[in-house]
Amino acid sequence: MRILITGICGFVGSELACTLADHGSTTHIVGIDNLSRPGSWNNRERLTERGIKVIHGDIRCSADLDSIGGCDWVIDAAANASVLAGVQGSTSSRQLVDNNLSGTINLLEFCKVHKAGFILLSTSRVYSIAALSQIPVEVRLGAFIPQSSAYGENLSEAGITETFSTAAPVSLYGATKLASEVLALEYGAAFDFPVWINRCGVMAGAGQFGRPDQGIFAFWLHSWREKRPLKYIGFDGQGHQVRDCLHPRDLVPLLMKQIAEPARSNKPRIVNVSGGLDSARSLAHLSQWCSSRWGHHPVKSDPEPRPYDLPWVVLDSSLVAHTWNWHPKTCIEIILSETADFAEAHPDWITSSL
Repeated sequence: MRILITGICGFVGSELACTLADHGSTTHIVGIDNLSRPGSWNNRERLTERGIKVIHGDIRCSADLDSIGGCDWVIDAAANASVLAGVQGSTSSRQLVDNNLSGTINLLEFCKVHKAGFILLSTSRVYSIAALSQIPVEVRLGAFIPQSSAYGENLSEAGITETFSTAAPVSLYGATKLASEVLALEYGAAFDFPVWINRCGVMAGAGQFGRPDQGIFAFWLHSWREKRPLKYIGFDGQGHQVRDCLHPRDLVPLLMKQIAEPARSNKPRIVNVSGGLDSARSLAHLSQWCSSRWGHHPVKSDPEPRPYDLPWVVLDSSLVAHTWNWHPKTCIEIILSETADFAEAHPDWITSSL
C-alpha cells in the first residue's frame, strides 16, 4: 500500500509518517512539502534517515503532484494552520486560500485520477466563532468551564459535538478547511473514492514549531524555558482560556482503521478527534506546570482580545470512540514532559521555528 502524506515535513506530517512507517514493510510512505516553514528542513533530514521519500514540491502546483505517481491513499496534513493567517502576519488572504483550498482541490483531482482514498485532517476551527463565544463560562480552579446551562445536543459535558454550528464567521483559515471538507465529500461521492474527515483538536508534542497562534502548548513551554516574554491575552487577562490537545501519533490507529474500512461503509464521514477534557488545560495551568519544572517566570496581562480568540474550545470525541473504538493513548502529562525534555535539548527552538 502506497500512502502520500502532504505537508510531510511539518510537525503533524512527519510524526504521522514515522509512526505509519513502523507498521511494517507493506506500507510505503511518500511525502510532499514545499519546505516553507522554518524548521521543516530538520524534519526532512529525519524522514530521509528513516528511508521515507520526501519530494520538494507544492500541492498548489498540479504538475508537482503528477510527478508522484499513483497512490492508494492521500493523507492531507498540509495547511497554513494559523487562525490569524490571511489577516495578520506575512501570509495574504489569497495565499491562504490558495494553500489551504486550491491545494485541496488539486489533491482531490489526484485522488479522482488514481482512485485513491482521501483523509483530510481538519480542525476545531470550523465551528462558529459567534456560537462558541456565546457559550457562558465561569472560572473554576484556574480555568474557564461552561456553565451547566450551556449543555445540550450540540455541546455535551464532554465538549463540542460534530453538530455544533459551523456558521460564519469561523476565520478565513476555518473557512478554507470547512470548504475543503465539503469539496472532499462531494468529490468522493461523484467519483467513487473513500473520504474521511477528522476534525482535530490542538496538536501538541515534542518537536512542534511553537507559535502563539498555533502550537500553543509547545510555544508556552519553550518560551518559559528560554525565558522569553509571555502574555495572557484577552478575556480576563489571567490565562483562563482553555484548549484540549492531541499528539499526532495517536491519530495513526484511527487512520489505519479508516484505510481498512470498505469504501461504501455507512460509518460517519466526519468525526471530532482530540484528547478531550482529560487533555484540556488553560494557559494558567501551563504556567503552573512550567513553574514546577523550571521555576518562576513572569507573565504579563493584556485583557485586550485578539481576533478570533475564544475562551473555551474542547472537542467531544464520543462519536469517534463509539464508531471506531478510538481513544488517545498519549496523556497530557506525557505530552508536556516530552515537550519539556525536547526544549531542554534544543534551547533556542523558538528562535529557529519562528
